Amino acid sequence: MLKYVLLIAGFVLLIKGADMFVDGSSSAAKLLKIPALIIGMTIVAMGTSLPETSVSVSAALAGKNELAISNVVGSNIFNLMVVCGMCAVLCPLAISRETMRQDFPFSAGIAGLLMLLGGIGMKVGHIDGVILLVIFAGFLYLMIQSAKKARETASEEEYKTMPVWKCLLFIAVGIAAIALGGNMVVNGASDIARSFGMSENLIGMTIVALGTSLPELVTSVAAARKNELDMAVGNVIGSNIFNILFVLGTASTISPVAFTRENMIDTAVLIVMSAGVYIMALKRRELRRPNGFAMLASYAAYAVYIFLR
Repeated sequence: MLKYVLLIAGFVLLIKGADMFVDGSSSAAKLLKIPALIIGMTIVAMGTSLPETSVSVSAALAGKNELAISNVVGSNIFNLMVVCGMCAVLCPLAISRETMRQDFPFSAGIAGLLMLLGGIGMKVGHIDGVILLVIFAGFLYLMIQSAKKARETASEEEYKTMPVWKCLLFIAVGIAAIALGGNMVVNGASDIARSFGMSENLIGMTIVALGTSLPELVTSVAAARKNELDMAVGNVIGSNIFNILFVLGTASTISPVAFTRENMIDTAVLIVMSAGVYIMALKRRELRRPNGFAMLASYAAYAVYIFLR
């Protein structure tokens, strides 16, 4: 019974935490004169990726390397197809020119890099981890430079927001609730799944991936409902970049992470799905309701494949 109580309590914390986090982050973006897209790709993405970080690093330390890779790849596929898909179903999801030109290809490119690094020796080793972390540092530097440029060109009257202390309080409480709720959902769901005899890889690709991606889902949906569309898109892309570069980079630097044949297939699926979503958004630079339903259906078909294999 305790497992189910943890699951429900975790969901409540995730939803309320995400709501506060979006309000605090969007207000902070306006206060600092930083575009919501950049806030979404950095602060919000890192905050909502705390469960992935916790799970993958803990898995690496415990020697459950299969769970570390499957959690990140599974979470990224869920973020792209379900989180973006759900947002597109709720309202047309506009994607900026810069995101289409730079951020989206970069996200798909590092998935390709992971596949390359993992394919060499069928593991992501210490050196590979350092490479991923160095690229992540470069990514953060570029985001900071973009934020500086945005602040220089912003006008004063655009930005009316809540007090600084309230922004910080909402962000801090939101992050804490998201992290705690995500861990409660993952622990409860994993215990329930194991009681049904599911394998570590299957748990990582489904229950744990879904559980650790719930912060991205509820945060992006909350952002879309509040018409913070740039933050919704930035959260998904930023989280996917953060998951591969920082989460796996840190985990593999601590302990080499095994890269199985199933991981290779799943990473290839992530790249193909990324290309598919990019093509759907290419013409109008937005994802509409039919695109959202197509993305959700694609994920459902993929989920069936995971269970059958």
